[in-house]
Formats: sequence, structure tokens, C-alpha cells
Amino acid sequence: MVAGPCVTLVSPQRVTVVPWWHRQLWDGGRSPGHRSLCDIRVPCPSQRVTVVLWWHRHPQDGVRSLCDSRDSGAVVVQTAPGKVVTHRGGTIILPCRYHYDISAHDPAEIRLKWTKVTEPMTFVDVFVALGKARRAFGPYRGRTALQEDGVGDASLIIRNVTLQDYGRYECEVTNELEDDTGVVKLDLEGVIFPYHPRLGRYTLNFHEAERACREQDGILASHDQLHQAWLEGLDWCNAGWLQDGSVQYPISRPRERCGRKDTPVGVRNYGFRHKESEHYDAFCFTSNLNGKVYFLKTFRKLSYPEAVQACKNNGAAVAKVGQLYAAWKIQLLDRCEAGWLEDGSIRYPIVNPRARCGGREPGVRNLGFPDKKYKLFGVYCFQKAGGGELGVGGGSPKRV
Repeated sequence: MVAGPCVTLVSPQRVTVVPWWHRQLWDGGRSPGHRSLCDIRVPCPSQRVTVVLWWHRHPQDGVRSLCDSRDSGAVVVQTAPGKVVTHRGGTIILPCRYHYDISAHDPAEIRLKWTKVTEPMTFVDVFVALGKARRAFGPYRGRTALQEDGVGDASLIIRNVTLQDYGRYECEVTNELEDDTGVVKLDLEGVIFPYHPRLGRYTLNFHEAERACREQDGILASHDQLHQAWLEGLDWCNAGWLQDGSVQYPISRPRERCGRKDTPVGVRNYGFRHKESEHYDAFCFTSNLNGKVYFLKTFRKLSYPEAVQACKNNGAAVAKVGQLYAAWKIQLLDRCEAGWLEDGSIRYPIVNPRARCGGREPGVRNLGFPDKKYKLFGVYCFQKAGGGELGVGGGSPKRV
């Protein structure tokens, strides 16, 4: 028998992942009756045991065990696989735990740092902690805190989640000269909507597309969001900017002049385009509403200025395009009457297609941008819940 553990390192192809949240894997935090895997005593080498705990972020390193940190003094970081999902205005926990030899290092020397990956090799500081000192950065101030659920918990709580919080986050733990990093992807429930302004199609450079989405209560969509929308049936013939600066469009029904009839379905990709000089439409993304969109009942049809005043008199504002899409997708708003929106377009949402009501497919119908002064329609208004700011929410953190 040997005094210490005998661990076999295996290649990723042979890995069986043991979830990190099993508390018996953690020294100092395991339940009574559970032994740490680092305490296992096995014969070596004739009866070797393969212990696999997690995927390490460096493929060339293969798979390491928690026992390595006890022997070497290294810090080992684990994050949940896949992604965590919430909605705008919600509260979410980004899970991250770390392991190190507590007898060799003072916990006050451990630095915890969260950053957001905005582009390859580009990072934005979110939150940092060293000992009892805490600091949040930029738009994360007042909305972030460590969960601190026992020894080794570096999980980050984000409250009042915004559209801009979507993306990849890195949890970095540093112990003097040793450090390790894990990645958490934060996803949002919501809806993609294609957009072009009154000027017409293919009139937006990248920065104008960003601004257009923001003005319509959205952000530029990511490739993953567009791909998911395509899986759910989105079919759109006009190419649009995405968050990463690429230009793409989803095709579910290839046809002539629209993805080519003899080609397979999929998301067409023009690649990364020049952000200043090239012009396309935009694919925007929006999420949950802290309020409601409704069709305002009036005695007669309204011009655009009259529609603005009518919503205002009702304690609301003319709805933005993103708000109407969110109401259609999330709140299942279904209305057969066309109405003004904030950008001067005329649209109406259809959840249950029927005769003389928007064709055969559900969606938000767009009748274009008529003359604001002389054309008369109804109006869709948006009223904030309780008079609060859009995107503000709370509640208990959502656990994964």
C-alpha cells in the first residue's frame, strides 16, 4: 500500500465527467460521511484507479485531479458546463469554485477576478476581490456581489440583468504566482428581430446598426442567437450585421434570389465586413419586458403625432420595435390591427395565423414607413410596470 493517492490521467476521449457540484469532492465542505477523493488510498501500480473530475481549460494538459492542488500548491478553478440562462431584469449566479491547499496559503492572499470577454483577447473588468476588499467596475457597480457559499466559492451574483450582460465571463483565481481560470457563458431568453430604418434596406454601417438596435430596445444579436432563431424557423432574405462584426442571414426555405434554390438550409455568412464603409441591415436581440405592450383603443385612426400624444395621455409611450417583438414572442400578444411604432413604422403581431389576418405564419407583420402626417392607423403603446425603469428587476438569484 502507498501513503498517498494514485491518480491516472486520461485523454479527453476517455473522460467520464463527474459534476463539480458534488460536495463530497471538496475538502472542508463535504457532508458528514463523505470522504474527499484526495483521501482515497489505493494500491499502486497493480490496481490503479482512474479519477476524472473535470475538463481542464488547457487541452495539452489533459485532465488534472483536485489532488494535484494538494501536492503542488496549485489553484484549481471549476465552472459549470454549458451556459446559465436568465432574462432581462432577472438575477443570476455565475457558478465558479476553486480548490487549493488552505494550510499552505492564507485565504486573504487569494484574489478573485471576474472579467467579460468582449472580443477575442479583449476583456472588460467586472468584479475583483482580495481578502475582504471588494470592487465592481463600470455598469456592474451596485449589481454584483460574491455568493460566498462556503470555502472555495467564487460564484458571482448579477442582479437587474441587462441586455449588455449577455456573453462569456472568466473567473480567475490567483494565489501568489499560481492561477487558474474558468469560463461561464451567460445567455438570455428573448427574441431576434431583423431591422432596417426608414431610409431603406442596406443603409447601416456597423456602428449605425448598433445604434439602431439600441434605439429600438435591443442589442446587435450574436451568431449563437441568430443560429438558435434559425433552428426555431427564422427565414430572412436580407443580410444583417451581428455583434461580432460579421454579416449573416438565416435561410429555412432556400429559393431563387434568397439563398439559392439548389443549396441547403442554414445561416449564410458573408464573413467579417468593413465596419465603416459597408452597409447592411441589422439583426437585433431583445429580452423580457418590465411592462406591457398594448393596442390603444381610440375612436378613430391617428396620424403619427396624434398617436404619440394618445399614448402619452394614457400614461405610456409609443412602443419600440423590440418591445413589440418581445410582447409577441414572450407575452404572446396577438392583434390583427396595424399600428404606429416609435420609429414611424406600421406593424402588428400575429401569434395565431388565421384568414384575413397576416398570412399563414406567426410573426410581426411590417407594413413599412408611411407618411407620418397624412396616413392614419392605430397605435401600440408601452407602459412600464409600476413606473419603474425598463430592464430593472430583482428577486432571488436563479441557480443552475
